[in-house]
Amino acid sequence: MPFDFKPLELPGLVLIQAQAFPDERGLFRETYRESVFAAAGINERFVQANVSRSKRAVLRGLHYQLAPKAQGKLVQVLEGSIYDVVVDVQPESSNFGQWVASEMSAEQGSMLYVPPQYAHGFCVLGDGALVCYNVTQEYHPESERGVLWSDPALAIPWPIEGPIVSAKDRALPLLASLRQARQRP
Repeated sequence: MPFDFKPLELPGLVLIQAQAFPDERGLFRETYRESVFAAAGINERFVQANVSRSKRAVLRGLHYQLAPKAQGKLVQVLEGSIYDVVVDVQPESSNFGQWVASEMSAEQGSMLYVPPQYAHGFCVLGDGALVCYNVTQEYHPESERGVLWSDPALAIPWPIEGPIVSAKDRALPLLASLRQARQRP
């Protein structure tokens, strides 16, 4: 089997290890096979692929899109390494505000399947990283949302000092605002 699927603490979140086939030329690694993923319970159709290149200490996130444009993501590191974080942002969920972090690197060949109901972000470990994420819905600016990466209620122990964060990501709301918005008439 070219993949090992490991369910993580949040429902639907899966860490995927892709088998590498090294030889004198380098290595070959399969990164997706629809039938194998479907047999593991990941029955998604990926409709857009994104790549981000980030330098040392960059932090991106925590991002998501609202339904019906919510995006499931298959995240993989093509170069370098990252600290990847997924947060349950569904106010009605019993896991609301819980998060899971995973270190991922190109060398490991690990991938992460992030279901549509979660916010996602990462920071770069080392000199830089090239990250690819295939998504189940096209980018839809009107549905784009996020949660502040440094929200004290989340208390995520990001493993970098002085992260480089975009102005847009620095202005994201606190997690509590999601629950408050649900309670308004």
